[in-house]
Formats: sequence, C-alpha cells, structure tokens
Amino acid sequence: MATLTEKIGQMIQAGFRGFTIENNNPVVGDIKKYKIGWVVLFDYDDVTKTFRRNIRSPEQLKALTQSLRDYCPHPFIISIDQEGGIVNRLKPAYGFPETYSHKYLGEMNDADFTYRHASLIAKTLKEHGIGLNLAPVLDLALNKENKIIYGKERCFSHDPEKVSGHAREYIRAHRKHGVLTAVKHFPGHGSSTGDTHLGMVDVTDTWSEAELIPYRTLIDENMIDMIMTTHVFNRNLDPDYPATLSRKIITGILRERLGYDGVVMTDDLQMRAIKDHFGLEQSIELALNAGADIINVGNNMEYNEDICERIAGIMTGLVENNKISEDRINESVERIEKLI
Repeated sequence: MATLTEKIGQMIQAGFRGFTIENNNPVVGDIKKYKIGWVVLFDYDDVTKTFRRNIRSPEQLKALTQSLRDYCPHPFIISIDQEGGIVNRLKPAYGFPETYSHKYLGEMNDADFTYRHASLIAKTLKEHGIGLNLAPVLDLALNKENKIIYGKERCFSHDPEKVSGHAREYIRAHRKHGVLTAVKHFPGHGSSTGDTHLGMVDVTDTWSEAELIPYRTLIDENMIDMIMTTHVFNRNLDPDYPATLSRKIITGILRERLGYDGVVMTDDLQMRAIKDHFGLEQSIELALNAGADIINVGNNMEYNEDICERIAGIMTGLVENNKISEDRINESVERIEKLI
C-alpha cells in the first residue's frame, strides 16, 4: 500500500539542472524521498539565459537518463517537448536528427510522411531514455498573429479534421516505439492573441467549439495517452478561472462532456498567466479539484532546487486540511498507474 507521500510523488513533474547527475543533485533527493514520477528535460535555461541545462550531446543525454533511472526503483518517466521544428530540445547542433514542424507536416499533408517523421522523433526519444513527448499540438491555426503557437509553426492546420489526422499518425508512431504522448493545449490555444508564458490570455471573444473537435475525435478513437491543459481564460466557459484551474472545463467539458477519463497534466504552473494571479498553493488546490492529475512545474522560468519538496508539502497540507480529499489523490494515482 503506497503512502500518501508516495502517491503525491507520482503526481509531480518538475525540471532540474545538470548535464550529469551526482548524488548531491537535488533531483536525486526528490526521487528518493518523494518518489516523484516525472521529470522534464530542457536544453535552454530561462533563468541563466544559456544553453546549459540538461542536453549537450546524444552520448551525454543517454548517460543522464540512465543515471536518473539508476536512482529510481519506482515507476518513473522522463519527458521532453520535442514537437519538431522550432520547438525542438534535441537540436541538430547537439548531434540529433533534424525535425520538421507541425506546420510543415500539415502543409505536406501526407499521412505516411507524418507517420515516418514522427517515428524518427519517437525512435530518437526511446534510444535516449525519454518516455513521454509533450506533443503533438492539437491547437488550430486560427490566429496568424499568435507568436507562441502559429508563429512557432506548432499547428498542423486550421482544419480540425486535418489536425486530427496528422496527430493520429504522430501518436501512432510514438506508440509503436513505446513512447507516450501528451496532446495539448486543452481546450485550445490557437485562437489566442497572447502568450500564457508572459501573462493572462483571454480567448473569450476568439475561441470556438471547433477547437474541441480534435480532442473529441482522438478520445473517441482511444488515441490519447495524456492531455495537457492551457492557462487561457474564457469567461464563456468559466467566468472565474483559466482552463488549468477550472473544474468547469477539466471535469465538466473534458471528462463529462467529451468522456475522457485518462491522465491530465497541467501546463507549467510557473507561467505568468498563473503565477501573476494565483499563488502556488492556490493554483495546486484549484488544479487538483478541477480534475488534473499531474502538477507540472518546469522549474525553468524561475529556479528553486527545493521545488518538489515545496509542491509535495503543499499537496500533503491540502489533504491534511481537507481541502483536497485523499479519494481525489487516489483517482489520479489510478489513472497514472493505468497509463504507465
């Protein structure tokens, strides 16, 4: 029987610093003490503004991921954002294969090509010890002025059916190579005018029901391993909270209306759309009660070597103070255990 601490650990994803892992790296303590279930890798460190974070070469990355697993006897998954094209942590400059953006794949509009290219991405991840790709993106290419989504070529198309088709091939290729995927950004970031990394983004006047179509399609086909939320605010869906913190959106729309009972991961809670308006404790409480299963803190927009201890302490306190029920924790753990 897992302890509360062990169950909470399975619900945490966090980033860390280091090209190598030594016993004194804080992430080792997090793995041993809290049995955290997920870590996320980056090549660029937002705080130091340098490409000195976790990735330098294929050989170094293999050694890093193996070291992490050596410290970790419990179920444990290493994740990365390797969408392809601009959003690409494993860059050719480090010795990894060149990748194409979702936009490029959508414009090619060749399902077999998308599958083959996604297979290359998935094979690269698997070979280097990475078990979860935080991709593909299901956002629709609706606002061409959006710098963080359309501007970074992260949309397959403006057509939800085309998005569904290419995402299906992308996921199918990853499953063939034993790599999980997390589709994003629910319930849709493609119509937004702003960037949730930088502040609150209101899509009330731009969001449309069409943005749910790829999710509905892939949920009905059982093609989704995990869904990542976005921090956009839409007063028509929830007048009080952005999607990541909204029970009306995660439970009401995603789970009840679309029938999804899989794992939900928050987007990074350090993004300013959340951080500037909600404290970490409040955002964790709201996200969990909304129906999220994995609390995701990249630990990169700001860096705190004790971040996992802080998150675990907050979650434990929420349970002990009856703000989060242990049944709610158990629901998430059951979903995660089914997935991994």
